[in-house]
Amino acid sequence: MRADLPALTEALLAAARRAGAEAADAMAVAGMSAEIDVRGGRIEKAERAEGIEIGLRVLVGRRQACAGASNGSAATIAALAERAVAMAREAPEDPYAGLADPAQLAADRDAGPLDLDDPSPEPDAAALEADARAAEAAALAVAGISRIDQASAGWGRRAVWLAATNGFAGGYARTGRSVSCVAITGEGTGMERDWASEQRVHQADLPDPASVGRLAAERALARAGARRPPTGAFPVLYDERVSGSLIGHLLAAANGAAVARGASWARDLLGQAVLPAGLDVTEDPLRPRIAGSRPFDAEGLPGRRRRIVADGVLTGWVLDLAAARKLGQAPTGNAMRSPASPPSPGTTNIDLTPGTASRDDLIAAMGRGLLVTSMLGASINPTTGDYSRGAAGFWVEGGQIAFPVNECTIAGNLREMLRRILPANDARPHLSMRVPSLLVEGLTVAGG
Repeated sequence: MRADLPALTEALLAAARRAGAEAADAMAVAGMSAEIDVRGGRIEKAERAEGIEIGLRVLVGRRQACAGASNGSAATIAALAERAVAMAREAPEDPYAGLADPAQLAADRDAGPLDLDDPSPEPDAAALEADARAAEAAALAVAGISRIDQASAGWGRRAVWLAATNGFAGGYARTGRSVSCVAITGEGTGMERDWASEQRVHQADLPDPASVGRLAAERALARAGARRPPTGAFPVLYDERVSGSLIGHLLAAANGAAVARGASWARDLLGQAVLPAGLDVTEDPLRPRIAGSRPFDAEGLPGRRRRIVADGVLTGWVLDLAAARKLGQAPTGNAMRSPASPPSPGTTNIDLTPGTASRDDLIAAMGRGLLVTSMLGASINPTTGDYSRGAAGFWVEGGQIAFPVNECTIAGNLREMLRRILPANDARPHLSMRVPSLLVEGLTVAGG
């Protein structure tokens, strides 16, 4: 499906003007996806989907409203514009709403150098099935695996076009190819599971599906016999699979919309240390062949590389236009949105400065504590930074993994936790969020 997205957005803008909008922006998105799930040697699910989404944001004075639809017929576009303008006229005034000034817009809108759209043909169902079966077979071949919960392979392509009455028009497409496997060992109450997954923008970069299945099996076997850890204050090592969540909490606290509401535990930390000296948190939306890359944001502002944290110090907020106006600052090109919603701040590709030690080095250094490999649930107070999460992983004694653990909780305060992180050097280079394993001293572990 190759819909004429620019024509759809121009039709939306024209309809908005006819309906009485003073300014507007429009999005059109075309998506295709295919997925095959295998379980027990048989296909459990085979799906392929295609669809179009359109969205319109209109402004009448300082009042705005958004509306969306899933088809691009002329009648739908006309009705969508009429509804959006009627809603805007009833909306409360927002002094910070509005489109970008033309001088703020991205001049370079070419996504070609980012290499986000794989030109190779869409894989057929047989190719996806072969990948899923290869992952399942490799996992089952590992002694001790009782069954596979699911092995999957998928492909997708998403194209987006943004246009606005301020003169902006631009778009790009991105593809994705994936394979995953969930392996199970044991039976009944002694059952344990773990997973592995790989995703790439280009099909040629995807690892061998069998390696994904084997890794899922090895991880599941390592969890056999899991029990609760002791309770107390211990160092906690966040495995690279989950460590990005800690930096995600920092980025959420640096979100300009939350700061403007006074609902961020970091609201008074601009220009202050939030990480240990020597550590940077860098955003770079222009990394080639990475799923989170984009040439411009959802308001047409240019993407650029910047350090949100430099040498441990928080240097700025994550801002869209509205949050920037509320805080009296310049926007940072961080607007995100779906077709039927207004922009809001968000980050794309994130890097944390890696350390020099391996994960095994940090395990040896921690002595006695908890290695976390999976997390579930969360109780996080966004205004105070109080933190509590369910976790599972491995107990460490004498600097070595002693036994697997589950049904435990880790707690602390993000302000203090982030100031004590010690990074390893194991971040995977292809990820949009590249955060290595992180050791944090002195957290409360609640086990058995």
